[in-house]
Amino acid sequence: MMSFVKRPEFGALAAFVLTYVFFAVVTHGAGFVSINGTAGWLNLAAELGIVAIPVGMLMIAGEFDLSIGSTVGAASMVVALGTTHFDLPIWPMIGLALVLGAAVGLVNGLAVVKTNLPSFIITLATNFVVLGATMGFSRLIANVTSSSIVQSESARAVFASKWGQANISILWWVGFALVCGWILGKTTFGNWIYATGGNLTAARGAGVPVERVKVVLFVLTGVAAAFVGVLQGVQWNSGNSTYGQGYVFQAPIVAVIGGVLLGGGYGSIFGIFLGTAIFGVISTGIFYTGWSTDWIQLFLGVLLAAAVLANNYVRRMALTAR
Repeated sequence: MMSFVKRPEFGALAAFVLTYVFFAVVTHGAGFVSINGTAGWLNLAAELGIVAIPVGMLMIAGEFDLSIGSTVGAASMVVALGTTHFDLPIWPMIGLALVLGAAVGLVNGLAVVKTNLPSFIITLATNFVVLGATMGFSRLIANVTSSSIVQSESARAVFASKWGQANISILWWVGFALVCGWILGKTTFGNWIYATGGNLTAARGAGVPVERVKVVLFVLTGVAAAFVGVLQGVQWNSGNSTYGQGYVFQAPIVAVIGGVLLGGGYGSIFGIFLGTAIFGVISTGIFYTGWSTDWIQLFLGVLLAAAVLANNYVRRMALTAR
């Protein structure tokens, strides 16, 4: 039992259970625990979770990526402008959007490892650059900052299928979590991620290619953000330059709530998954209570503060037991 308590996801699991029970009781009879209510918070969690998982992995390696918000919007606009303004098929545009996400991640990664500047600053600057470029080029090309998307049945099946109120994004989220959980927990690359974030100098001395690890993770966050941009664009039948701006700080927040240390070297995919689920439960649960959605920020703030304190305490316990 004590070994599980010392796991990074223990606090997130306890917080998820308490949060869910709280809203289940407060919203009794309002439909929060119904199939549709459950689908609602899972849908919210899924799209954020696809981005938050690689962001959390990057944080475990000791870095941040705040450019994800603008990458989501840019990817959706690539698909929108390509299919509507240039009359191109949707699948090549989806491929181009993912390449754009990889390129943004590559630029971020190379900038961080070559300059040794804080990734927080570099990626925040990238967020503004990509957002401004997306809006500027969209105005230049079509005089819009949002546009509809010309769909195809195959694209809708992959990115916008629904079962009742549940979106296919939930399956993408779970699948992505399983793959990344295997990478982080069962592969050499996963060990490199922990080593890079735990002690950069020692990792480099042990032969860990820390620069390559960071660049790969930045590329992964860029591709994941672009994927969510495509997902939202096809689902909502439109692209928008400002899609994803809420994820800039939501993704690292849910990663920390899920047990990732701000200093790096500690965390798990299951914890990040639970942190994202907590966000979905809070956002949807407050809607079912009828309270003002302004309370969402209060709940997240309290959970974030508690998570930071709990994560540091649990890590000290784990290190003391070794």
